[in-house]
Amino acid sequence: QVRLVESGGGSVQSGGSLRLSCASSGDSYVTNSLGWFRQAPGKEREGVAGIRRDGRTSYADSVKGRFTISQDNTGNTLYLQIDSLQPDDTAMYCCAASRSHLSAWGLLQKAYFDYWGQGTQVTVSS
Repeated sequence: QVRLVESGGGSVQSGGSLRLSCASSGDSYVTNSLGWFRQAPGKEREGVAGIRRDGRTSYADSVKGRFTISQDNTGNTLYLQIDSLQPDDTAMYCCAASRSHLSAWGLLQKAYFDYWGQGTQVTVSS
């Protein structure tokens, strides 16, 4: 099993920044792709950024240039740097891990991910 725990969410004003973290434990060595997803009230969960163990990244068009996904050298911690936050970014942000080597498209598809964290709330006020 793989356990994922997010942190770093909070309430910020429009234009602000946050850095989300996702700590993995357990059998994380079986995972080859990691991702960040978000879900706003009344909306579907959507992929915003993904990264493979080899470093390939993928971003949703709505966040390109503002979100940066990265992982530490051990591969046990995943980050999401969020800049220029907007009210539309308000959502519960969850990290996820997949056993598969996913394509750029696949990194943003929730159906391909096997393990999920509980999420951290991001609220942006105008």
